[in-house]
Amino acid sequence: MVEDTSSPKQFPHSPFVPYDPAVQLYEVPAWSLGGYADAWEYTGWRDETMSWKTTASIHGHLNPSPTVRLSGPDALRFLSSVCVNGFRKFPVGTSRHAIMTDDSGNVATHGMLLRLGEEEFITYWLAPYLNYRLAQQPDLDVVAEDLTGQVFLFQIAGPRSLEILEAAAEENLHDIRFLGHRKTTVAGAELTIARVGMAGSLAYELHGPVEHAVRVYDAILAAGKEYGIRQLGIKAYMCNHTEGGFPQGYYHFPYPWGEDEQLQEFLASIGFPPIGRDLVLRGSVGPDLKRRYRTPFQLGWGHVVRFDHEFPGRAALEREAAADESRMVTLVWNPEDIAEVFLSQFRPGEEHPDMELPNHFMYGTGDPQHRQVLWADRVLANGRDIGTSSGRCYTYYSREMLSLATVETAFAEEGTEVVVLWGDPGTNQKEIRATVARFPYLTDPVRNEKADVSTIPSRYPAR
Repeated sequence: MVEDTSSPKQFPHSPFVPYDPAVQLYEVPAWSLGGYADAWEYTGWRDETMSWKTTASIHGHLNPSPTVRLSGPDALRFLSSVCVNGFRKFPVGTSRHAIMTDDSGNVATHGMLLRLGEEEFITYWLAPYLNYRLAQQPDLDVVAEDLTGQVFLFQIAGPRSLEILEAAAEENLHDIRFLGHRKTTVAGAELTIARVGMAGSLAYELHGPVEHAVRVYDAILAAGKEYGIRQLGIKAYMCNHTEGGFPQGYYHFPYPWGEDEQLQEFLASIGFPPIGRDLVLRGSVGPDLKRRYRTPFQLGWGHVVRFDHEFPGRAALEREAAADESRMVTLVWNPEDIAEVFLSQFRPGEEHPDMELPNHFMYGTGDPQHRQVLWADRVLANGRDIGTSSGRCYTYYSREMLSLATVETAFAEEGTEVVVLWGDPGTNQKEIRATVARFPYLTDPVRNEKADVSTIPSRYPAR
């Protein structure tokens, strides 16, 4: 708890990041699984969103991240049975973007999976669905240890991120390849550093015990001062998922948890609310929740799927791969049509539905249950419905409005002109022209997987 010196009231500030008295606005119960207060903005969302393209950013508001350590002789066998990924080549010291699907092939959860040893793994954001699947295989020799709240996860992204981390760790970190991880030390704390990130640009994550979180965060800020590091607040954070082409659950698409009665019973048994049912559905897609679900192929993750093992949803995904009926693309919205949405607010008559900048937060103001809001809009071509758009965000870097969209393959070629139908059914909807663009959209600076860190100088000798 942090005391507000201007009043006798207190609020539950996050124990994972240091309290900043300059921050005026906090979001408390909805975003954080721990119910902690997280900063809405630090230096303003425009300044913050520029950081992962021009300098570097640090983000700590994913804490507490659902974290589970798996160990035992059958740990890899279990992971292979529930993930679409192929694990035949998965050496110790590497990581994977692990994806789990339901029987229909829809993404049921996704997150990072790090291999720590031959029989030891640690997962982030796969729980509690991971635990649900493990409970269905009681004969496997696997131990699942819940570390949620006991460890922290910081994301450091941007072209100067490596230099900042080396300054904080006081060692050369150039040897860490994309999706690799190893140990390092920051502020006297032993941590795991992984070269992964959702921003598109060069990025890393730091994982360590929660008792070291604040001093590690402070050390990174101090090391990053000369490089122009910025702290990311909640308002700016999701922009990097749309810019970087990394769709996120319950922002770009929901998980189909509400369709599985056994899963709901399991969640209730471990104290989780009935996730996936009590949602506010916004946008021209309307109340059709099933249309908002996505498969790995519809999210641009088809390259991760391997049909060399059995997993839930394999048959459905094999049919989809063969049909190749849809693709994930980036849409660039027409600025004149967007301007009409704003101009309508200043004219007599019914205005078009409001368009917040840089995006819409995932929870609606004034909702007494503080339910999660899902935005999705229909994509049209020649008046025909050909796809679904979500994750709209304004990118200050290129001064454009972007969204991610799953569209019919025939309309997925760059340069194709389409229309996004903006607004809830029954409102004064606006047809907004849009152009199909590359996916992922952010390619400058060079993407993490392609970044040649040998061109980045280091003050420390190579390992």
